[in-house]
Amino acid sequence: MTIRPRGALEPADLPQCSPLHFTEHSCRRFPPTVRSTALSTEPSFAPDGELRLLAVHAHPDDEASKGAATMASYAASGVKVMVATCTGGERGDVLNPAAEDEPSAKRDLAGLRRSEMAASQAALGIEHRWLGFMDSGLPEGDPLPELPAGCFALRPLQTAAAPMVKLVREFRPHVIISYDENGGYPHPDHIMAHRVAVEAFHAAGDPLAYPGTGAPWEPLKLYYDRGFNPERFRALHEALTRAGLESPYAERLAAWLETEPDGHQPPAPLHPTTTQVECGDFFPVRDAALKAHRTQVDPEGFFFAVSTDLQREVWPWEDYSLIESRVPSSVPETDLFAGIR
Repeated sequence: MTIRPRGALEPADLPQCSPLHFTEHSCRRFPPTVRSTALSTEPSFAPDGELRLLAVHAHPDDEASKGAATMASYAASGVKVMVATCTGGERGDVLNPAAEDEPSAKRDLAGLRRSEMAASQAALGIEHRWLGFMDSGLPEGDPLPELPAGCFALRPLQTAAAPMVKLVREFRPHVIISYDENGGYPHPDHIMAHRVAVEAFHAAGDPLAYPGTGAPWEPLKLYYDRGFNPERFRALHEALTRAGLESPYAERLAAWLETEPDGHQPPAPLHPTTTQVECGDFFPVRDAALKAHRTQVDPEGFFFAVSTDLQREVWPWEDYSLIESRVPSSVPETDLFAGIR
């Protein structure tokens, strides 16, 4: 697969996991290098050479909007794939107008979202684990309200990370996918999900850390998801424009350009794309997982504004940043398990 050249592009505003609500986030710069760390324990593999991938997400529906086609493609190839969902999405809203009047959505949204997550899991062909924390909600207003007591984002890091460390030691993933330091966008649960995933990546292999959560297991690679990268949106926008079709991305691209002082390009990314996984054949599976979250995803909305055929033609990949590797790694990559297989 050919890796297309890419610029240092990242939106100053990113869509919320489901509502696609634009909210400003900081654009701190981080070194684009991949950290390589020595193994504290000898890496262990299943006797049959089984590979395992763990994706850490904040809410049900995040797994469908970020990396879903990647997970489905790996699962279909025989890789064991698990999603860990940190919260139940209890403080979410009904975002699909067609589901607003459903009695179950009004009576028990949390229970309905669990059913939706089960349907998404089945569509993707993956395993799933709830971590059981309470949704923090998205604070809005000026000044911002306090987060609710006991919510995920307010838990001490070691308290929040302990179940994730336990899961890593049980599932024994070789690769972990998370969000960047800003959570992909600054939702408090996304930021905490990032912190928990990184803590588990570093601590799960330490036999002295988190006693009582199982035998040590050291994952080999840590990636951050770049599901909403502007390079992809720009490529799709240009393809639609060339074809004389209306682009749903025009307003978004214009908003990004307004955040750059000279109006030429959005601010630099927190981390550049290092890895593109070709998974266009699984875009319909991704769409099925999205539609499984009926209360959160409008089938006439943003995620379905461009045909899967055009997406496969223009950008048949999902994009990631390799952050840390405990095996020899060189970028660009086309496989999250490069250096492990």
